[in-house]
Amino acid sequence: MTETGTTAPGAGGEQQLKRSLGFRDLVVYGLLFIAPMAPVGVFGTLDAKSHGAVALVYVVATVAMAFTAFSYAQMVRVVPQAGSVFAYARVGLGNGAGFIAGWMAMLDYVLIPAVAYLFSGIAMEALVPEVSRWVWTAIAVVVTTLLNLWGVRAAARVGFLVLAMEIVVLLVFVVAAIVVLARDGAARDWLSPLAGDGTQGAFALSAVVGAVSVAVLSYLGFDAIATFAEEVTGGSAKVARALLFCLALAGVLFVAQTYLVALLEPVSSAQLAAEPERQGSAFYDAVDASVGTWLHDLVAVSKAIGAAFAALAGQAAAGRLLFAMGRDRRLPGVLSRTDAGVPRVAILVSAVITMAAAVWAARRDDGLDHLVSVVDVGALTAFTLLHASVVGWFVVRRRGDAPVNWWKHLVVPVLGAAITIAVIVEASGSAQVVGAIWLAVGLVVLAAQTRGRRAARV
Repeated sequence: MTETGTTAPGAGGEQQLKRSLGFRDLVVYGLLFIAPMAPVGVFGTLDAKSHGAVALVYVVATVAMAFTAFSYAQMVRVVPQAGSVFAYARVGLGNGAGFIAGWMAMLDYVLIPAVAYLFSGIAMEALVPEVSRWVWTAIAVVVTTLLNLWGVRAAARVGFLVLAMEIVVLLVFVVAAIVVLARDGAARDWLSPLAGDGTQGAFALSAVVGAVSVAVLSYLGFDAIATFAEEVTGGSAKVARALLFCLALAGVLFVAQTYLVALLEPVSSAQLAAEPERQGSAFYDAVDASVGTWLHDLVAVSKAIGAAFAALAGQAAAGRLLFAMGRDRRLPGVLSRTDAGVPRVAILVSAVITMAAAVWAARRDDGLDHLVSVVDVGALTAFTLLHASVVGWFVVRRRGDAPVNWWKHLVVPVLGAAITIAVIVEASGSAQVVGAIWLAVGLVVLAAQTRGRRAARV
């Protein structure tokens, strides 16, 4: 399929999405899903694992994820459809691989919003402890689902306001940190966020690489931009530009904030490594000690609202993935129904699954750990199949009018696949087990579908 095939297949208008998004809207959705202050929750873990070179970790992670963004940019021009990696693997590797890519991506798109909703519920419970976190979590699901049902353009407008608030809070943190550093000096050496603080020995590249396997998870969600390919005005080239721009901007924001907070951090990376219970609150503790509680509270409120709207973007992307798989009859066809260009059935199904997972986790003390361990492997497996799709389409099948560009169509996707596979290997054992089980279920479903289709042709 080429750019001329941008209209969704199907009879009449039942399976067509409404084109209403511009470049800014795509970037808003991508940044909302990622969250501009995503490193807040993992700063302490990364600082301990990298021996203090936390800003360098995000530099390397941004470069690593750039390979995936580049592969998305290649395939979205070839297959400008709502299914994203499901559609790309289908044309690049075959229908079976396409189903598995979409199946694995569902762990990311359906459950990452549940994690974000739970973050919002936890933050709101801290501010209003009289109301249980699961109630706040459920309220966040309902509000953002209503916005998504209203339409992608309306949700993008509200999302832009929330994103602007998050950016303002981040800028307040940056300015406050610079003022404190200029007035009082840094708690660590000025180069330590890039070279390590020396409290765990000499600089170790292996420590940085190990931390990168955690840091790349901060970027999960930028790929959601590709799921809106059928709703953008001006062609798929705009989607490709938005993907690359969103990743680059997120990288700059992540490096800047982790560099500054590392300089403010009074606790060494060795202490954080020895006392893992301090890692989760390390960012807030550093802000408290150097700037004041007022900034801590401001960041907490921003995270509560921002997490809910990160889930909004994720839920919208999940709806488009379910819509595309339903349209291709890989999931029940009812998911492909649209109303005024909005895939409301798919969005509602996604919301119900997300609500169940988020509320279940909110009612358990270990619920967050369970959710986080599940989502990562699904996204990374889908990314690996994305890279394989580039090679399959441009090199193996040699589709398209342009000659093969060995750098763009072979070297970059092979390196990108090597990175995502390495991160999967570094994932926790529980995440690998859940990912393997989900993959096995997907293979069983695929086998049943294949037998059913063969029987129908006989």
